[in-house]
Amino acid sequence: MFVVDLTFDCYQDTTLDNAEAAINRVVNALRFNGQIIGEEFPTVLKDGFFITRVMCPEEDSLHPLNHSPFVKHSIGLLQEAGLLAPKVKVIGQDIHSNGADMCHEPSCFILYTTYVHTCSPLYCGDDFQPVPLYKIPAIANGDYKALIKWQEDWQACDQIQINGATRCEFPALHEISDPTSDLSRRGLDLSKRIRYLTQKPVYYYLYRVGGESLDTELARKCPSCNGDWALHEPWFGLFNFRCDSCQLVSNLSWDFQ
Repeated sequence: MFVVDLTFDCYQDTTLDNAEAAINRVVNALRFNGQIIGEEFPTVLKDGFFITRVMCPEEDSLHPLNHSPFVKHSIGLLQEAGLLAPKVKVIGQDIHSNGADMCHEPSCFILYTTYVHTCSPLYCGDDFQPVPLYKIPAIANGDYKALIKWQEDWQACDQIQINGATRCEFPALHEISDPTSDLSRRGLDLSKRIRYLTQKPVYYYLYRVGGESLDTELARKCPSCNGDWALHEPWFGLFNFRCDSCQLVSNLSWDFQ
C-alpha cells in the first residue's frame, strides 16, 4: 500500500467545523469506495490549508477514473465549505503493509480477512493478493460500504476470540466459523453478489479452531453439503479445505498445526 497526503486548500473564509465536516465526507466516500484503507486518518491544519494522510492500495488509487458517484459528489461539496478539491501527493510505499493484486483477470476470488489485516477483504484466487475494491463493480448504492462493514465486524469478532479474555469469546468464534451465523450469512450474501457481478467464483472463508484430534480434523466434511473438501496440498499454504460446489474454504484447526 501507499502513503498519500491529501491537501485541501482554502479559497475563501470558512470555519473549522465546516471544513472538518466536508473533509470527513470526502474521506468516508473514498474509504467506502475502497480507494483508501483503514479507519484513522489524521488531519492537520497548516498555513491555511488542511493535510489528511491516508493509505491507498495502489499508487494511482485516487485517480479520478476510480471515483464513485458519491466520491465525486462529496468533492463537489467541498466548495460549500470554502475548500478546493484535494491535491494528491504520494509519499511512498509502506514497507509494512500488503501489496495489491496485479492480475488483469483473476480466475476467482476469496473473501478473507483477519484482525491483523489492513487491506481489501477480497483476494485474488490466483496469487492471493488483495484486490482493490474499485476494480470490481459496485456492490450496492454505488460503493462497497456493506462489504467494508462486514469486514469490520469479522475483524472485531476475530480480535475478541483471539484475546479470549471475556465470555464473548465463544459467541464471537461462532460468528466467524459457523456458516449459519448472522455474520457468515451476511458474508455469504456478499459473496453471491460479487459472484453475480463478476461472473467468477467467490470462495468464503470459515475460521477453524478446536476439534478432537488431527485425524478427525482431516476427516471433516463440508459444513454446507457434507461432501469431501479436504485438499491434498493447502491452497496458498493456508486453506486445507475447499468445496468448489459450495465455494467455501477453511483451515486445518489451529490447535493441530
